[in-house]
This record gives sequence, structure tokens and C-alpha cells, in this order.
Amino acid sequence: MSHRPQTTRHTIRGIVNRPNAQLILVDTPGLHRPRTLLGQRLNDLVAGTLSEVDVIAFCLPADQAIGPGDRFIAEQLASLMTSRRKMPVVAVVTKADTVSKGKLAEHLMSVEELANSLEIKWADIVPVSAVGGYQITELENVLISHLPEGPELYPDGELIDEPEEVMVGELVREAALEGVRDELPHSLAVVVDEIVEREGSANPETGKPPLYDVRVSLYVERDSQKAIVIGKGGSRLREVGTKARQGIEKLLGARVYLDLHVKVAKDWQRDPKQLRKLGF
Repeated sequence: MSHRPQTTRHTIRGIVNRPNAQLILVDTPGLHRPRTLLGQRLNDLVAGTLSEVDVIAFCLPADQAIGPGDRFIAEQLASLMTSRRKMPVVAVVTKADTVSKGKLAEHLMSVEELANSLEIKWADIVPVSAVGGYQITELENVLISHLPEGPELYPDGELIDEPEEVMVGELVREAALEGVRDELPHSLAVVVDEIVEREGSANPETGKPPLYDVRVSLYVERDSQKAIVIGKGGSRLREVGTKARQGIEKLLGARVYLDLHVKVAKDWQRDPKQLRKLGF
């Protein structure tokens, strides 16, 4: 995750298991007006994902006024809502804990007015707060109410369906993005080159967990960006490695030796060959 928009690069599925339902939450990159080939490919990924789901949750933070970006997304969703399939869209007002009740009421009215201006109707409007859990269960119930009947898609108890390599890459990328300049997030790509258990590192008799060698390449577009990621004397890259390694060890349930390398792939966001090489 990142506080900056348009930094999600893959769809990530989280699984909520209920006795009578299974809710698959698909987090996509953000819809936006693309300025690069990467941006267009991410939009294509979103469009493909939206055509496959049963209900869409459109998040509108309570602490931000409805803006041109929100309207742009709403316009894209409107075509799905008025198509033959008539996709239900739930307007989810997030961060409800960050504003007063009066401001929240005003924002809910703005969300309704946005739909009216486009001559559409939200399936539901639900204010929530992830921090305190405010109305999270209610949101789950609302989303589940729009799901068709069908078999379980994942075994009970499974929480996410992402390969380990993808999750490791996201942990490294999250650590690398923390506290950097605004232009870097969109120019940073992470490729996990190798995850290998070191032979003989585990000791079942003492309960010593195995040691994994994890090699990761971080790609940027310019030498100046490489210097930002590495930091003076490599200080920042060491911080990135320490933070990412802690998350990776929790993910793998093992000890990790993390080897990070920063490389320059000039203008990779606009280069079809580079995009394919980096998995886009």
C-alpha cells in the first residue's frame, strides 16, 4: 500500500469467509487518465477485472471533497451500471472517523449528488472506518447481498490467493516507497529474481526455521532516482532491506537473507519491451 495514488500495479484478492458466504475482495490499480503505456495497461487491467466481478465498491474518502478524479471514475462506472448486465456499484465513504458528523452528512449528500448528475443510482451508500472497524461488518453484509448463489471458490480459512513472489515484491516496494519524493513511486518496479531455501539451514530437532535467500531487483528510470533509492553510502537501501525483510520473514515463516539490487531501465513505463520484461 501507498499513500500516493496510482501505485498499485496488480490485482490482489483477499478472501472473507462466512458460514453462509464467501466474499472475494479484488483490489485493483486505480482508474486514471493514463499518461504512459504503463498507465494504459493498468487501466486495461482494471476494465478487465470490473467485467468479471459481481459488485463494485467505489471508495470516496470522507476527508476529501468530490473532485474531477472521482467524477472521472464515476463516469466509467456509469457505463457498467447502465449496460445490459447492470452492475451494482456500492459507494463506500471511507475514513468516516476523520470528520465530524456534520461534515460526514455533507459528504454523503455530495456522493448522492454525484450519482444524480450522471443519472445513475448507487446500489447502496455505506460510510465506514477501517481504523475503528466502524460499519465494516455492515459493508460486508451489503456486498454479500449483491452476490449470486454459487459454490465456494477458495478453501475455508484461505485469506489471500497471491503467489509468494508477488507478496514479497509488494513488501519490498512498500518499504522502498516510504518517505521518498513524489515522482519516484510511478517509476519504481520490483522484480523478485529468486526465493531459494538454503540447503541444510533448518534444524527440526531444535526447531530452527529454514533460511531463505531472497534476491530482488528494483528498477527505476533514471540515475538520479537510483541515487534516491540507495541513499548516501547505501544507508537508505539498508533501511529498505531491514523493513522489507521483517515483513518477508512473517510472510514465509522463516529466516530471510534479502539481497537488493537497484537497476536503471530508462523510460521503462513507455517501452513495450521493458514492460513485458517487468511483468506488465
